[in-house]
Amino acid sequence: MSGEAPFPHDRADAPAPAIDAAAASLFFEGNRHLAAGRTAPAEACFRRALALAPELAEAHANLALLLEEKGEPAQADACYRQAIALNPRQWQIHLNHAGLLAGTKRFAAAETAYRRALALRPQSAAAWSSLGVLLACCKRDAEAEQCYRQALALDGDYALARFNFSYLLLRQGRFDEGWPCLEARDWYAALAARLPCPRWQDEALAGKSLLICLEAGHGDMIQFCRYAAVLKSRGAARITAICHPALKTLFAGMDGIDRAVGLDEPLPDEHWDYWVPPLSLPFHCRTTLATIPATLPYLRASPGKLAQWSHRLPAGGVRVGLVWQGNSAFENDADRSLFDTSVLAPLQSVGGIRYFSLQKGGDGKLPTCLDLIDLAPQIDDFADTAAIVARLDLVIAVDTAVAHLAGALGKACWVLLPWYKTDWRWLDGRSDSPWYPGVMRLFRQPAMGDWGSVIAEVRAALAEFAAARGAA
Repeated sequence: MSGEAPFPHDRADAPAPAIDAAAASLFFEGNRHLAAGRTAPAEACFRRALALAPELAEAHANLALLLEEKGEPAQADACYRQAIALNPRQWQIHLNHAGLLAGTKRFAAAETAYRRALALRPQSAAAWSSLGVLLACCKRDAEAEQCYRQALALDGDYALARFNFSYLLLRQGRFDEGWPCLEARDWYAALAARLPCPRWQDEALAGKSLLICLEAGHGDMIQFCRYAAVLKSRGAARITAICHPALKTLFAGMDGIDRAVGLDEPLPDEHWDYWVPPLSLPFHCRTTLATIPATLPYLRASPGKLAQWSHRLPAGGVRVGLVWQGNSAFENDADRSLFDTSVLAPLQSVGGIRYFSLQKGGDGKLPTCLDLIDLAPQIDDFADTAAIVARLDLVIAVDTAVAHLAGALGKACWVLLPWYKTDWRWLDGRSDSPWYPGVMRLFRQPAMGDWGSVIAEVRAALAEFAAARGAA
């Protein structure tokens, strides 16, 4: 959960009345296919409509939507521009084109397109919210906030604007307003429909049993399931966590959790009084920067796993674990991950370091510039990773779940952060994290894509770290 929601799009619905009847019929048929998610027949309909009526701007615009979804941004851009040339007063086309431009990081052009859409439809909450996302991505936070507030003034029920606003507020540490705005999300609805109890809404917990449900990624679950111990302190009698299968063994030893159930398993035949999504727990607990539950460690490697791994890691040197890529399905992965691993080469020159790969997933390519021991093939789940991390001196990772795991274990961890869409949880302008005090250090890109400066800073810090360990 890195940042604001992707730039939204919507199809154009109505061509001009004078359009050829057969072309109009194909256009509406294409829209029906598009609404049902049948992209191939939708594209065929729009192309046939344009063969009959090349002046049909809305068909160009909806074809652009499909091409964008297919990963053909250049062709989509051409279709949007043709649609705008034919019908420059169709505000939705400008809005969709702006989303394409923003998604391909043509920020100045995207801003111009959003403002054109707003000039035509100033009452559009969607356009104001989308412009807010763009401005927030460009770190123009004060302007972004104005856009979000305008969107909500126009439509107080517009959940996407409230959700996007939450990320800006939370990044700034304005938790009192940010947590309530984050409650506008609804991505857990499908799971909630399967649950046998009502959602917790701040009812008294004394003697009650709670189900903390899976939400978002592995890192989110590691970060926010810490609140199980808080719920126990408020009187909860029993807490079960539904989690990713790879977290089940690890979570069995988390403070406050009585049982962990993998998402791939059926729910146990037990009674729960309430369920709650983990990202709602800071809201219910009224968390401020000063009251983050940050007692470390709140996760521990199991004795059995520690014993298994104690002889697998060679002794000697300062032992450093590396993770350089995240989950490719994550919408900001292209910015948070290191795909050109040659940028890590300066780390090899630091004496006394032994590097270990904790990298699971990614593109499968190991950095050839480092003398690296690859442990990933022997890692079955996060319980294994926890045991390895416990035996290391330091973890260096991009913004992914292993960073949260190291922090939860109380292990020194350095996190490499992108300039673009830096996740809200790392706050603005800090080199430490109140979520993992005393163990987490943040290294931030000074400009978009500038990993070289980050690694240079890490190399200097690593030389100091190794020297201090050697002296000790």
